[in-house]
Amino acid sequence: MNKPIEQTIGSIALVVKNYDDAIAFYTQKLQFELIEDTDLGDGKRWVLISPPNASGTKLLLAQASNEEQALAVGNQTGGRVFLFLHTNDFWRDYHLMQANGIEFTEEPRVEEYGTVVVFKDLYGTKWDLLQLTETSV
Repeated sequence: MNKPIEQTIGSIALVVKNYDDAIAFYTQKLQFELIEDTDLGDGKRWVLISPPNASGTKLLLAQASNEEQALAVGNQTGGRVFLFLHTNDFWRDYHLMQANGIEFTEEPRVEEYGTVVVFKDLYGTKWDLLQLTETSV
């Protein structure tokens, strides 16, 4: 008998200008955890980060290595929200992010699916901070 398909997205590459600046931003401002930082030689590193206590998809920070990649930093989705940071306590995280100087593009709002606000990372990549309503989970 064939095994059913079982797949997950292990990592999502996020092109950044500088490994160390990105690590500092995510670990200090957003409280992410540095999972791995391995030197691959020739200026490349394997850098994995994830939100605190997360067990799912991780971010692979990939330093831009040519002009085309550098142009994508902060605009990997053409100005749309790229990543969605789910939380179990929206207001706790929102206030912590405010205290850490995170730039928000709007005021928090309550939608049918949950409480949400758009924020930017250090390069301008747009994220949603999102707490889903119980019926949306």
